[in-house]
Amino acid sequence: MDMKLRPAPVKSSDGVDVTGETVMNRRQFLRYGFNAAAGVLTASLGTLGFASILMPPSAGSEGNLSVLYWAKGREDDAWYGPKHLQPMLKSDFEAEAAKSQIGVAGAQGVWNGVPVNVTYVPHSKNAGKPLVNNVPRFQMTEGVDVTGKIVGHFEDLSDADPTIFPSDDIVMVFSRCTHLCCIPGWQLVANDYTEDTWTPGTGDDKGSKLFCICHSSRFNPTVLEMNSNTNRSNGQKFNYAGIARSGGPAPMGLPLIPVSVTDDVIEGMTTYLDWLTYCD
Repeated sequence: MDMKLRPAPVKSSDGVDVTGETVMNRRQFLRYGFNAAAGVLTASLGTLGFASILMPPSAGSEGNLSVLYWAKGREDDAWYGPKHLQPMLKSDFEAEAAKSQIGVAGAQGVWNGVPVNVTYVPHSKNAGKPLVNNVPRFQMTEGVDVTGKIVGHFEDLSDADPTIFPSDDIVMVFSRCTHLCCIPGWQLVANDYTEDTWTPGTGDDKGSKLFCICHSSRFNPTVLEMNSNTNRSNGQKFNYAGIARSGGPAPMGLPLIPVSVTDDVIEGMTTYLDWLTYCD
């Protein structure tokens, strides 16, 4: 199977990374991420001067890889409202999860201009317990392409690179719906899909879903799978690790972005970049 997950570096004659069809170095990623996402963030989540806030600090810098809370318009009702544009801390999620009956907490964010959703799942606490309702943990399964064809299992990817598996009980996804590239939110509305509940498996019968308010696509941040999508610019197919689509018109899951936690700060990793291109 042709795996388009870790783009091979392309070197110019002077040894500098250069861009191919789906190859970007970290600095190029930061510029691309801002340009691709700032417009839709502004249109969907409120106007703000993204250029002064999220652009890399200087032309020669690789930028800040920490994830920032995004609470524009929800400052008074989101649990992270007072933390708008502050770095996400794992301890914040743990404190909020302690108020949940299932121990899960989630927030919207931005990562160098790219819209993301971050969810804390008590996997390390629950992985060894019986698989029953309201005891959430990460589950691994097969995923599909746009036609519904199974393309592989999450473990095909995580066995090859363990950093793909969510680190420190934190799962972060690129928040552009695979339906029409709208931005799904973490429980922006109250309904059966966003209840503080959890059931095993990949079904759509209980809550804790990422819910796209535009066309009602739902995604389960606790179900990890392999998916396949297409680069809109050149038609090239690529496989990626993602979270499962649970229901609605989205054809497949949302791309997973590996993270690391440094001194409590949640940071995104730029190892895998192809997921940017399906909304290009």
